[in-house]
Formats: sequence, C-alpha cells, structure tokens
Amino acid sequence: MNGRSHCCLLAVLIVLISPTSGAQARASQPARAPGEFIQSVPALSNPRAEVRSHRAPFVPEMRERPAFPDLVRAAGMIFSATVKAIERRPAMAGQSVATVAITLHVEQGVRGVKSGEDVIISQWIGLWSGGQRYRVGEHVLLFLYPRSKLGLTSCVGGTLGRFNMDAWGRVMLSGQHLTAFQKNPVMGGRSRVRFSDFALAVRHAGEEE
Repeated sequence: MNGRSHCCLLAVLIVLISPTSGAQARASQPARAPGEFIQSVPALSNPRAEVRSHRAPFVPEMRERPAFPDLVRAAGMIFSATVKAIERRPAMAGQSVATVAITLHVEQGVRGVKSGEDVIISQWIGLWSGGQRYRVGEHVLLFLYPRSKLGLTSCVGGTLGRFNMDAWGRVMLSGQHLTAFQKNPVMGGRSRVRFSDFALAVRHAGEEE
C-alpha cells in the first residue's frame, strides 16, 4: 500500500509542476514595449482596433452617417489641394505617437486656410495603415477636423470628408457620398459638382441651425 501511495503522490506532483504547452508558448514570446506595434507605414495587424484605441484624443466622434451640414460644422479646415509630399515621422519627445506628415498645396481655400499656400497636416500612422492614405500628385478636397493638442487631424467622418477632384476642377462624389448627401439640393444625385457650386453648398450648410 505504501508503495502505491508513493507512486500516486509522485504522479500528482509531476502533473502539478509540469508547464502547460500554452504557458510555454506565452513564456517564449518576448515582452512588447509600449507602442511597439507602430513601427512603419505598412498595414497594422488590426488597424480598426488600433484606430479605436487612439481615436479619443484627437478624432471627434460623429454619428455613423452624418448629413452634409454635420460635415461642414465639424470641419476646422475645408479646401481643395494637390498632394506635394508625404513623410513618416516617428514618435519623439512631445509627440507620443508616430505620424504621417502630408504636405498639400491649397488650390481653393474655403475655411481655415488660404488659396495658394502650402499646408502640412499630421495624421496618426494608424489611420494611414487603416486605409486613409494619400498619393503625391493627387487632387483632393478635404474636410479636416480642427488640429488637436497633439497637432493631429483627419478627415471628418472618415471617407465622407474626402473627395477626389477631376482634371477640370470638379468635385467627384463617390457612391458613399451620393447615399449620404442625396437630400442636399446641390449634390443630390450628381456625381460631379463644380467647385463654385460646392463652395456655395458649404456656405449654406454652415448657416443652417
């Protein structure tokens, strides 16, 4: 009996002190320093989760499908521009997150900027990795949030706050824009709008209560 008891006790001790395969796997992984997931411009492993985790400090919340007046009122800068340069900037003293700096030559300023000037906007790199990207040479019309305390901004309502421009300087509306702004008297049902008409719609929307 004593021999069997000793064997059973030894078996129980072996089971208790043996590491599980899951614990071994966790122990084999190196510790990750804070912010290590932002290493470069390429896509993140879960960009939507990372955008949500950094959204609160500098991206104001909007309802899921804002009307055009909501877009106008939330914007600190509205302008058409050509993308001149793009530069990745790592996190540093005074700037807690890595960013992408986009240099834009303003063609038509509507709010917050002047026509003809160059404007540099800083965008959190997670938004870039999540799909909010620019190309040098492209023509865009942007609705941008006011700069945060970190100096960051992004398009109001995500893709709703960004329009492409055609070779004749007309504002091009995507399917998403057409759906969201179908009740707007200027843009409703139109896939291309003259910039002067678009600027008038912005002014009228800003005057609405």
